[in-house]
Amino acid sequence: MTRNTRAFGFTSLVAALTLSGCASIVSDSQYPVSIQSSPQGADFKVTNSHGVVIHQGTTPATVTLESGDGYFKKARYNLEFSKEGYQEQRQSMQSELDGWYWGNILFGGLIGWFFVDPVTGAMYKLPERRNINLVQVPMAMQPTAAAEPAAQPVVTAEAVPAQ
Repeated sequence: MTRNTRAFGFTSLVAALTLSGCASIVSDSQYPVSIQSSPQGADFKVTNSHGVVIHQGTTPATVTLESGDGYFKKARYNLEFSKEGYQEQRQSMQSELDGWYWGNILFGGLIGWFFVDPVTGAMYKLPERRNINLVQVPMAMQPTAAAEPAAQPVVTAEAVPAQ
């Protein structure tokens, strides 16, 4: 191996470690999240912290969500579930600090610690799944279609001759 090749390899390694964050190398800034309900077949909607609907569908489904929401900001999501005959339910979900972020102490340095991982959102992670148990509405409380009134016999008055 030539001296230039070794120098290039060493320089490349140093650049990779100092110009990227540890969580950015090992983790990601987007995560697939499995959305499930019991019973299945519930409609769901995912909104971000700004109230924008990011995804909607029917359970079970997998959606890919961003783990960060800006510089040093965790992503926060609201999930709404609905299914006929069941109470509507809401859940919140937010990202948590990724353990690999602490790897910047050894590998990513200050650039990874204060710039790369916070900007990309790779310093956070999202849960792998979200489950909801829907509560059935009692039959007496479920809305029913308005019953049509039963047909009433038509009564007409006829003139009765006087006697």
